Amino acid sequence: MHPLPIDPRIVEECRALAGQVADQVQGFISGHTTVSIERTVLRAFGIDGVDGEGVPLVNRCVERYRQAGVLEHGIAAILGLLLVRRPQLSMQEAAEELAFGSSLPEGAELVASLEKNQAAIAKVLVEPTERALSQIDSAHQQRISTWKRLGLGPDRAPPAGDVIRPGGGPPLKYVIVATGNIYDDADQARAAAQVGADIIAVIRSTAQSLIDYVPYGATTEGYGGTWATQENFRIVRSALDAEQEKLGRYLQQVNYSSGLCMPEIAYLGAVERLDMLLNDAMYGILFRDINPQRTLCDQYFSRRIIARAGMIINTGEDNYLTTADAVEKAHTVLASQFINEAFAFRAGLREEQMGLGHAFEIDKAMPDSFVLDLSQALLVRQLFPRHPIKWMPATKHKTGDIFWSHRVDGLFDLVGVMTEQTIELLGMMTEAIHTPLLHDRFAAIKGADYVFTAARSLSKELRFDPEGLVVTRAKQVLGDAHEMLRNVAREGLFAAIAAGEFADVKRPETGGRGLDGVIARHRNYQNPILAVLEGRTPAV
Repeated sequence: MHPLPIDPRIVEECRALAGQVADQVQGFISGHTTVSIERTVLRAFGIDGVDGEGVPLVNRCVERYRQAGVLEHGIAAILGLLLVRRPQLSMQEAAEELAFGSSLPEGAELVASLEKNQAAIAKVLVEPTERALSQIDSAHQQRISTWKRLGLGPDRAPPAGDVIRPGGGPPLKYVIVATGNIYDDADQARAAAQVGADIIAVIRSTAQSLIDYVPYGATTEGYGGTWATQENFRIVRSALDAEQEKLGRYLQQVNYSSGLCMPEIAYLGAVERLDMLLNDAMYGILFRDINPQRTLCDQYFSRRIIARAGMIINTGEDNYLTTADAVEKAHTVLASQFINEAFAFRAGLREEQMGLGHAFEIDKAMPDSFVLDLSQALLVRQLFPRHPIKWMPATKHKTGDIFWSHRVDGLFDLVGVMTEQTIELLGMMTEAIHTPLLHDRFAAIKGADYVFTAARSLSKELRFDPEGLVVTRAKQVLGDAHEMLRNVAREGLFAAIAAGEFADVKRPETGGRGLDGVIARHRNYQNPILAVLEGRTPAV
């Protein structure tokens, strides 16, 4: 693809400013933990199951010590102390004792014991930590081995390393299933793959992001989607495993690691061999009113897990244009992409794991709407050349006119292939009417196949007038993003979010759901899994 003539110095300054923004927040993250981070640690140590009331055991453990005021030491330290005292216990037995037993002292005596036994606690947790990380690594290797054996189909080059690389072929076709019944989802996922889908995402049930626990087991009822559970992940992965052997190409699975259980779902996705996770704190802050402090801490730990697992994140900047005007506020998407990139780097993700999101969302009744959308797509693809960018379809301005919608989706597909997008969530002609039916998805996939084939080499043929609308618009959006990043770096991300700088939505730093689950770390806080993920050796 021939580049747009934009000033590289402005791009460098944007990245530097985004880094300043991320560093300001990283200081807060490094001094805090959350209940969901602590629950993830227990899950990684092998703790599973629910009590008689359906409450996950990890929730029972963490909540008990949060209420006792000692979670600042880390649930790993408390678990380790119990194992030091009662080494014969299995991890599951130890967790049950933490949740319901009386083996450990309380109050000041517990704190004193934690302080006194730091070295012994760290030592007893070495082996469980190694097992936890080896489980992530084993799932990663199994996934990549299958991927390399089967490939991604004849239209794409074999994967280099363990991630998708841009430019290896036409956009990967990403579709959703969302029946509410996981067994029906699995059937629809196989049907979508049979007609050409490359990536299948199970839409999460409405409002799951707002509940502070992960549901347990297979589920057959859900509103607007299906509950994200470990067993549901297994069911869909098993269906795709069987189907990809028949088709002779690897099928990628996606779910949602966002909301109040972001790091827990990241861990479950990692060990159940998911390929991509929608993972973005800003989406939860702006559109689900989740507390900014809580979800930015959770995002960091979840991305540390995702980095280790070699998965790809999908971010949600495309959603900004559902509440803000896509012409006037296009620069907010770009500024947020720079910031999201900076956060991802600080969590250990590589560029090839950052599926930054953007959208074909300008009102199609506007003159030159296609040209403006094309300019934005070219700009994003050029600024993030190694990232598997995720290209999102029009939704905001669609109506019940399915013929018009299908034509819009065709233009969206054309921009996708001519700007070398990597991941394309296919638009559905019934977007404004209902959750896609099988034949809606069939029409979307076949339409995309036609456009991708017909315009396969178009990106190599295009040059844009340096004084024309495409280039002028790209320079304007980049300049506005640069100015916005200056402002955010000056005032801080929390203040910018509170002021409504993103998506025209205002969220105060101490508002929203989940703030009571944010805990300042004690100076002797222990989280050996995080320590290893960060490249540190836990102190023994």
